[in-house]
Formats: sequence, structure tokens, C-alpha cells
Amino acid sequence: MTGDRPLENVSCCQELPVPKKVQVVAPEFRPGQILDGRFFILEALHCGGMATIYLAEDRAHDRRQVAVKVPLPKYEGTPGFFTRFRREEEIGLKLNHPSLLKFIPVAETRTRAYLVTEFLSGCTLDYIVHQRRPLPEADALRIASVVCDALCYMHGNGVIHNDLKPANIVICPDRTLRLIDFGLASHVSERRGILGPLQAVFGTPQYMAPEQVQNRRTDARTDIYTLGAMLYEMLTGELPFPGEDPWANVRWRISGDPEAPRRLRPAISSQAEEIILHAMQRKPAARYQTAAAFKAELDAPERVHVTGYSLRLKKPRWKLSLEKAQLLFGAMMGLGVIALLVGVFFCIAYSGRR
Repeated sequence: MTGDRPLENVSCCQELPVPKKVQVVAPEFRPGQILDGRFFILEALHCGGMATIYLAEDRAHDRRQVAVKVPLPKYEGTPGFFTRFRREEEIGLKLNHPSLLKFIPVAETRTRAYLVTEFLSGCTLDYIVHQRRPLPEADALRIASVVCDALCYMHGNGVIHNDLKPANIVICPDRTLRLIDFGLASHVSERRGILGPLQAVFGTPQYMAPEQVQNRRTDARTDIYTLGAMLYEMLTGELPFPGEDPWANVRWRISGDPEAPRRLRPAISSQAEEIILHAMQRKPAARYQTAAAFKAELDAPERVHVTGYSLRLKKPRWKLSLEKAQLLFGAMMGLGVIALLVGVFFCIAYSGRR
């Protein structure tokens, strides 16, 4: 059960590293501006690929600090994006759990699209992993357990996150944790996949489950796979399927399994390795079927029965990445053109002799 300070005894969270502040260039809103007469903009915190996050004071609630997420103008009028943006707010307002980002209700009569959440200080799990990789085993298992607790609540309310990754986990100074960014979250009845070209808006390739890559229906077991991939990285310091080419990355997870964690870091216990590989089975039916079952083993790794998943791993089959396939196709086309020109040259030369 999640307490008031679930990460109290997690050593890597005792003194949080302070991320370097990155200045947002030319934000749409400037400090001092007031949005809809309620939100006093203090500063632009972050500009992502789709939206800008601002720190603001909520004048309707004792000037408490909040985060205001505003879509970039070029996306605001896009029907698909606007639908996802509204659904993110709808899902966020529906959920109420101490380890989930808290959304703040705003009147429907807004001058433009935006949503408001609690403001979180601290740093992302992604930043901690990159600063302190690999994490101590007990710390990694505890963090994954707290995330599992949040997933139990989400799944119990019919919501799938669909984009779990270390960058979407915030570790707060009070030793609490928040799962953030419900931009890709869906109800269990919806069909979700990458839906087109591989872009950040459809998921993060390094942590995607095979069914997401194959544009199949996702369910609670999709989040279990991606949390398993996160645990793999926390304990080994490496991604399950490393590589800079996202297309090759996603294809590898369809055709094979990651390297056994203990081969990368022998200090990992066989029980922790078993937990990771159980969560990351390619077929959803072979994974933990619920976040509660996953959490039970994270909380009591000494009771985990080691079945030897690491001995049955299948090496990914090599396939051409999109970039390499394009280069090879271009080279073949070039050779074909050269061969054609040479053929024409000899035909003309032969005709001239006759």
C-alpha cells in the first residue's frame, strides 16, 4: 500500500539532483500576463514538441502555484490533436490517486485550449537514472512498486496510460512520486496503436510494447510491459533494445527478446531478472496479467520462483532499418541507371559500326 511518503527509504531519492534549467525561447505567454482572468503567468518552464508548460498562480485559490499546459499554436487547430488534448484533461480529472498528477478543473468558457495541473518540483526518474545508473536493486524495485500501485488504480478505473517511461515519472522532494502525461492515455474500450509514422506523439519507441508497434489493441498488460522495460533500464543502466534507429528498435522487440539483465550486470539477483523478463514477455498472455500481480512480486522478490526466463530468450532477427533500406534501394537504383546507360552506349556504338 502506498503511504504518505512511499519513497522514504529509497536511497537514490534522498538527495535529488537539480536539473539544469533550460530557457524557453519566445514563449507565447510572458510573465505578468493573466490567462482568462485567473492564471497569472510567472514563467515558461518547458517547451516540448506539442505544448508549452507555464508556472502560474491560481488567483481563484489563494494564489497557489499551478502548471498550465498550452498547445503550440500550430497544433491547436488540428482536430486529432485537439481531441487528444481534451481527452487528456477528461481522464486526468476523472482520476484521484496520490501517485497520479492532479488535474485542476477549469471553466469550459476558455479563450483558448489549455489544461491546468498541480505544480511539481523535483526531477524526473529519467534524470535520476541518467545521473546515477544503474540504481540499487531495492530502490528500483520500490519505485516500480509505487508506479504499479498507481497503475492498479488507473486500470481499475478503465484507463491505460500507453506511454510509461522514466521521463513521465516525477520524483518529488517530499519522497512522493507522480505519474504524469496522460496525452496518450485511453479507455480500455478504445483501440490504440502507433496509428501511422513513428513519432513521439504515438509513443516512445524505446519503451513500446510489441502490440503498440503492431498497431494492435492495448490493455493493462501494455503498461506492464513498458514498466518492465523501465525496470530493465533502472537495474542495468541500459535500454532493453539499444540503438539510435527507432524503426530498428521497434522491430527488434517484435522478433526477439532483450539481453538477459544479469549478463549486463551480474549483481542483479536472479529473482529481479525473473520479474523483469516476466513483465517483458512479447505475448501479452505470457506477462503478469494485472498490475497487482506484478506489484506482489516487486514487494516480495525473495518469494519469486525462478523459472529460467533468461535461458529461453530469443535473439532478435536482424532486419534492415528504414534508413538503411532507403540507402540500399537508392544504391540499387543508381547501379541500375548506370547499367542502362552502359547498355545504351554499347548499342549505339554497335549500330555505328554497322
